[in-house]
Amino acid sequence: MSGGKKHDALFDDVLSGIDSETESKSARGGARFLKRSTSIGETLAGEREEKVLHWVDPATCRMWERHNREYALLSEENCGDLIDGIRAQGQQEFPAIVRRLEKEDHAYEVICGARRHFAVSWLRANNYPQFKYLVEVRDLTDEEAFRLADIENRDRNDISDYERARDYAQAIQLYYGGRQKTMAARLDVSEAWLSRYLQLAKLPEEIVSAFATIHDIRELHARTLKPLLSAKASSNAVLARARQLAKAQAGARAGQGVAMEASQVMASLKAAVAAPASPKKTAVTHEGDPSGPPMVERRQGRKTILELPNQMSRAGAEAAFQRFLDSRYGAS
Repeated sequence: MSGGKKHDALFDDVLSGIDSETESKSARGGARFLKRSTSIGETLAGEREEKVLHWVDPATCRMWERHNREYALLSEENCGDLIDGIRAQGQQEFPAIVRRLEKEDHAYEVICGARRHFAVSWLRANNYPQFKYLVEVRDLTDEEAFRLADIENRDRNDISDYERARDYAQAIQLYYGGRQKTMAARLDVSEAWLSRYLQLAKLPEEIVSAFATIHDIRELHARTLKPLLSAKASSNAVLARARQLAKAQAGARAGQGVAMEASQVMASLKAAVAAPASPKKTAVTHEGDPSGPPMVERRQGRKTILELPNQMSRAGAEAAFQRFLDSRYGAS
């Protein structure tokens, strides 16, 4: 069974017995067990285990400090699809993964499920107080929590390349001793793939701020800018342009102007070090007939081309040619 189908099968099983009565059962400490366990947790633990689900107030949960999604960037707009889905279904469909906290201000720590947490919290604050947050409690180490969150979110488009890259850059030091090969093996990805994201995390802050939002920053952008940032001369030019763009983007966020799209940002950064175009040489004119068009002098490589109007008289041509000789060699 493919990873996606396996994932769907798990949640189909989770939902098969959850109905409107589940919420009242949760008040009595209720939960239910999965009939079969095909979750990511088994991949981590390598054994069958029963999963307990709870309906809880989202206010009792906090985000794990190593959560790979920037919670502050979540909004009614970018979570609108999920808010509408939960409202239409009458409940949250897929459980978030949490760890239990002891002697803390919150009862649970969210490992996977930030958008679901935001959506349920938003609904409760906007005339739907009956909604609760569906969670599955796991006993996980930090490294296991990191891998679980990565597997859960790796193919999701609503987590940006930059958020993922920043998460990997922290994890490689925290859990893998800075060893890229070890981390790639644990995540079951190629070293080359992982290396590209680690490189993205190294983008200077000036470059990051030049984009309207971190959601716009892609792994390809880091690859494109890498050679420009490697040489001091080009790097200085790119960073100087980035600082200019950052000010403009900040103004746009404050309502002054329109934010630049990622393609425009990249074009501007690359243009900062582009070779200046050779100035076009202006044609030189030499007057001939007083009332007629002049003779035109043009440079073409190592040659000089003189263009005489067809209607120019002999006297006019001689006068124009004399002016050309004088300008080239000096008056006789």
